[in-house]
Amino acid sequence: MVNLKSNNPLKIGVCNGEMVISSSDDDSIVLYDCQEGKPNRTLYSKKYGVDLIRYTHEANTVVYSSNKIDDTIRYLSLHDNKYIRYFPGHSKRVVALSMSPVDDTFISGSLDKTIRLWDLRSPNCQGLMYLQGKPICSFDPEGLSFAAGVNSEMVKLYDLRSFDKGPFATFKMQYDWTCEWTGLKFSNDGKLILISTNGSFIRLIDAFKGVVMHTFGGYANSKTVTLKASFTPDSWFIMIGSENGKIHVWNGESGIKVAVLDGKYTSPITCLQFNPKFMTFASACSNMVFWLPTIDD
Repeated sequence: MVNLKSNNPLKIGVCNGEMVISSSDDDSIVLYDCQEGKPNRTLYSKKYGVDLIRYTHEANTVVYSSNKIDDTIRYLSLHDNKYIRYFPGHSKRVVALSMSPVDDTFISGSLDKTIRLWDLRSPNCQGLMYLQGKPICSFDPEGLSFAAGVNSEMVKLYDLRSFDKGPFATFKMQYDWTCEWTGLKFSNDGKLILISTNGSFIRLIDAFKGVVMHTFGGYANSKTVTLKASFTPDSWFIMIGSENGKIHVWNGESGIKVAVLDGKYTSPITCLQFNPKFMTFASACSNMVFWLPTIDD
């Protein structure tokens, strides 16, 4: 385990294998070398701030949402720290940002109750959906469709080629007034959808039928912190951080908790990201921590 201290809570952008990127409330964007477990470079977005951040398919470019001045999404070259393009349109904070796994398309969801479809090559919105509540959204692993979670009670699936015609599937979940949905992810095999909440449970549903497979709980989150759960790359296990700095792990098929990882941190672990090339993952609280597998004798 490699531990790197920060003075502010961190959010992890998607790891591209060689590097992982984080954003922080102090307006910093930090690139970490995954193999060395060390910070490689620090950039700042002092004017606009930085919130959600995602790698594009080019190793040296990212898109990120802002938390100052306006809610424009920005396309940044890490090589020379210059903006390539701006994506204006949202009128409130962006709460979901997902890059297509296959091309230059990305989607964003905002508290303005819209989901917008973008192409990195154009500043103009390529598609706009009006919803009845706060959205979360994510692409499927093939980049052919995306899922939208709406009002913390409904999952809608859209075909990317004809999303303006409405969802091709809608799954209604039982509403829980004690919390709201904070994240949505597909498993890498496309068969499952994981719904994160700011409560003390997460849900695993069948991506084709919408049936709740398991509800995972038993971790600390009394202060309704936004915690983001994650699949392991093989889609077998589900992991989430907690308010007291521990990471909980379940078997996705059986629903049984198989491990609790304790990094001895007192601040909430808000997000986890797995490395697609190496058998490691990173967790973020006020520390960036790289976890390595142990080998039993």
